[in-house]
Amino acid sequence: MELFPEPLRRLWNKWELRTLVLLSLSIQIFLILFGSSRKRTVAKFVAVTLWLGYLMADWTATLALGVLANSQGDDCDGNSSKDHPSDLNRALVAFWAPFLLLHLGGPDAITAFSLEDNELWLRHLLGLLFQAIVAGYVFIRSFPDKKVWIPAIPMFIAGIIKYVERTWSLMLASRENFRESMVTEPDPGPNYAKFMEEFTSKKNAGLNAEIIWEREPDIQLLNFQDDNSHDNGNKKDVEVDVELLSDAYRFFKTFKRLIVDLILTFHDRNESQSYFLKQTWSRAYKVIEVELGYLYDVLYTKAAVIHTLQGCILRMFSLSSILSAFLIFPFMEKHWFSKIDIAITYVLLGGAIALEIWSLIRLLLSDWTIVWMKQHSKSLSDFLLNASSIYRKPDRSRWSNSMAQYNLINYCLREEKHPILKTILKFIKIEDMVDKYWYRTYIEVTDDLKRFIFDDLNRKLHSISSTSYKHFSTCRGESALEEVNQLPNYDRVFAKELNRSIEVEFDESILRWHIATDICFYLDEESRNSHEETNSPSAKIIGNKKKMCREVSNYMLYLLISRPFMLTAGIGQIRFGDTCAEAKKFLHRHEKVTKEATACKKLEAVPMETSVSPMDVKGDRSKSALFDGCRLAKALQKLGEEQRWKTVSLVWMEMLYYAASHCRGYYHAQRLSAGGELLTVVWLLMAHLGIGEHYRVEAGHARAKLIVEL
Repeated sequence: MELFPEPLRRLWNKWELRTLVLLSLSIQIFLILFGSSRKRTVAKFVAVTLWLGYLMADWTATLALGVLANSQGDDCDGNSSKDHPSDLNRALVAFWAPFLLLHLGGPDAITAFSLEDNELWLRHLLGLLFQAIVAGYVFIRSFPDKKVWIPAIPMFIAGIIKYVERTWSLMLASRENFRESMVTEPDPGPNYAKFMEEFTSKKNAGLNAEIIWEREPDIQLLNFQDDNSHDNGNKKDVEVDVELLSDAYRFFKTFKRLIVDLILTFHDRNESQSYFLKQTWSRAYKVIEVELGYLYDVLYTKAAVIHTLQGCILRMFSLSSILSAFLIFPFMEKHWFSKIDIAITYVLLGGAIALEIWSLIRLLLSDWTIVWMKQHSKSLSDFLLNASSIYRKPDRSRWSNSMAQYNLINYCLREEKHPILKTILKFIKIEDMVDKYWYRTYIEVTDDLKRFIFDDLNRKLHSISSTSYKHFSTCRGESALEEVNQLPNYDRVFAKELNRSIEVEFDESILRWHIATDICFYLDEESRNSHEETNSPSAKIIGNKKKMCREVSNYMLYLLISRPFMLTAGIGQIRFGDTCAEAKKFLHRHEKVTKEATACKKLEAVPMETSVSPMDVKGDRSKSALFDGCRLAKALQKLGEEQRWKTVSLVWMEMLYYAASHCRGYYHAQRLSAGGELLTVVWLLMAHLGIGEHYRVEAGHARAKLIVEL
């Protein structure tokens, strides 16, 4: 028994190849228009849609090539007539093979969906050879005469070039090749053996010889534009100009080494510091955004190829080949071909030339071209920048400018509202995966937070010596608590509780401070609402700081739960699970709690006995940090409100800096394709300010001179 009726099968046989070819073109149009949008959004719908488009682009084109190769003995129309002989019509259909090869080359906007795709460049090289052979087989086998050869040959060349561009881009962005491209030439340094032989010979000859050392002078700082005159501090975004793009590109060429964990020198630190310390906070962040945009381009697009001399030559050949086929085909005799197939061929040609022209326009208006043009014509680079504003607003953020939020107490309360759903998810073993997305929200990274981070880092830079730059990133609350430890009237028992909270493992420290921040936040909000002075300037400042602390607290918990590879090694997910289990057991012991404020008040009411810790009662099997967080909240409540939130904010900043500096560059690069992370922006800002362990060359070559007195 046939599953599908005969008329339906005939209809499918007639339209199968046509449908696949048109679908392949549609996917290419979608990818070239929206392929780069994922670097500016965290929306899962966008990511999933682009992922499906990225996979289907290769699958559809490959399947269409297979159908085309398999249909050599079949008539595309399912019939044969005198007016439309099947062998001649197959010649036109075979003309579609180079178009499919062109589609397999992919658009400029997306070559890799994730960094792992770059590691498969050898597979793509093998695919290039195989698909070229299949297309060549169809190309040669299907032509009974040479009527379609003239436009087909240039299209075949264009298809090969596109596929080569993609494979080349993947190879350059692979981890091994990306690292090798930045490894400097071996440097043996001054000839120590020769110098010491000469020194020894002079001493043995009885001469008065001595060695003096001179420090290598610092190289002249790059001639960056001083933008201190531009007061952009109160603006939400800074208008992008050619100088900003150029400065970001210069830094990109140096700091891209951090992605593959290569070191930087003190010269790099001095150049970067001298620039960023002169900038307003808003312009500094905009430079970093553009710099991350360059990094995204070389890792996930064809930028590393098409912005080279070889890439430009290949692009000229591909464009001229497609254009020649586009101009030749209309003048061919086509009366023996199927009208449907002629129309589809025109659509393919029109689509190919339109996509190529669109890619060329995007190439000319890209940041890369504007920076290159600045070296030759400032006025022309300004013109290109103004022209690019047609499709890209100058003040538009170059990344998602958002931070995820994940709250422990909120998770424990909301989970109880959907018991049946949780049971089903647990039964099919996808509960943890769903929880990561179900209870996650996103908020905008506010200007207040950006300014606070920038000012705090600047303040810390001026309070430490240059030799401490690399060690500063190891702090995760110590310097923030120094002021509290020096308060004369603060109970030493509570001070000890604060210090203990940052001495434990990092994941436990995050959980303790997350719980304590929530408790203090709701208790202070309840207390503040009972007073009338909620609109005073000082109250607003404290209120903004509380809000900022809670947002960073929720963001750090999100990293702990959903991005553990971006933090130091630990058992954060296990500890989170144990803490949630204990929280639900405690909060719903007598009656179910549904409000966060009520839950925090109930947690704060737990008695604190300084001589008995939670571990003394429960043991070490459960890794819950719930009541350790409650004890920390009680210690913070002993501080005045202003001092309390000053301390909490500084501790969270140091934890953020610690996490950013200890995350491998590879994982920072991974998140660029998903809207980016605040952690990555902070990481690069710290590197530009000279903070961290990236700078392993603290001095240049010693300048030793041999002085001989006769």
